[in-house]
Amino acid sequence: MLKTTPNKYSAYFAEPSSPAHRQFLALRMFFMDNNTAEQVAKETGYSVGTVYAMVRDFKKALDNTDTDPFFVETRTGRKPIEHSEGEKDIVINLRKKYLSVPDIQVALNAQDIHMSVYSIEKIINNAGFARLPRRDRQLKNEARTAMTPKAEAPIASRISLLPDRFSSNLAGLLCIMPYIASFGIDKLIEQSAYPSTKDISRTSSILSFVALKLSDVKRYSADDMWCMDRGIGLFAGLTVLPKSAWFSSYSSAVTRDMNVAFLKSLHSVWLEYGLLSDTVNLDFTAIPYWGDDDHLENNWSGKRNKSIPSIQAVLAQDPESGLLCYGDTTIRHDNEVDVVLEFLDFRHDNPEKDRQLKYLVFDSRFTVYQNLNGLNEKGI
Repeated sequence: MLKTTPNKYSAYFAEPSSPAHRQFLALRMFFMDNNTAEQVAKETGYSVGTVYAMVRDFKKALDNTDTDPFFVETRTGRKPIEHSEGEKDIVINLRKKYLSVPDIQVALNAQDIHMSVYSIEKIINNAGFARLPRRDRQLKNEARTAMTPKAEAPIASRISLLPDRFSSNLAGLLCIMPYIASFGIDKLIEQSAYPSTKDISRTSSILSFVALKLSDVKRYSADDMWCMDRGIGLFAGLTVLPKSAWFSSYSSAVTRDMNVAFLKSLHSVWLEYGLLSDTVNLDFTAIPYWGDDDHLENNWSGKRNKSIPSIQAVLAQDPESGLLCYGDTTIRHDNEVDVVLEFLDFRHDNPEKDRQLKYLVFDSRFTVYQNLNGLNEKGI
């Protein structure tokens, strides 16, 4: 028979270094080698009573639990994050409103709950939800706006400059920010006469309106996912955008003089960067109004091919750059023929700086012959 020389590897089994290791070897001798309690006690140094007690506890542990009494399985990777039952309930309630996983993640981030896509999917799958069918953008927006009851949106406030992480469905808007900065538009807004509050600056106020217009949101009348998305809030320098009631109250505080002054500031910037040509397109447009229309006039809507109660507006566009360089929403039937003259007053506010305007393009009903004669006398 070949006799081996003892080494540190065989000593590991012959000379246990910890109580748990010693107990494991004693139980193995009892169950695997079929030694009696007396033999095990003599070999390991335990008393016979202790051996019987270990055997009893070992059987009880295996019979009542699935946990190994000696060995713990080591799992690789990150330790799984445990989410509270309240957070799981929020995920399940949002899923019941047919929101997708990205939308649920955005809603959670707005409530300062950070959860990975994997965790959300796991909660949804464990709750027995089926996979949502493929939907186009319109159906997704309808699901977001039809949330009943509405998810509680946080209050808008200035963003903190501390590092943060969140999910957004509208982060593409942030690609516009370098253009705003390069033309100094944010500085023009801050220097304007637009109103501001203690919590929301005038720059954040105006950029909140711009953010909604740049988004694919079609309805602003209800506080839905757009006022919970932190990405669109970041565009305006806020945690989230204000709710719809704020937009209504802010609009009522903005005057025509404020808008004209700001448009003149923008006009100077477009001139400075050479973005305005010698031609401007002028046209009326009807903005539909869905409230009480008793105070509104009927205006022709080309999109609907009929006259509708609406707000009459005029837009001026540079045909080369595509810039909308002027606008007015205070047009009435009794003053619409003089809009072209008001535009010239705006454009020639600084004649020494702006003399390149040579052509105005509009349809035959835009103004009257008397005004056309005045344009000819001005060389336009």
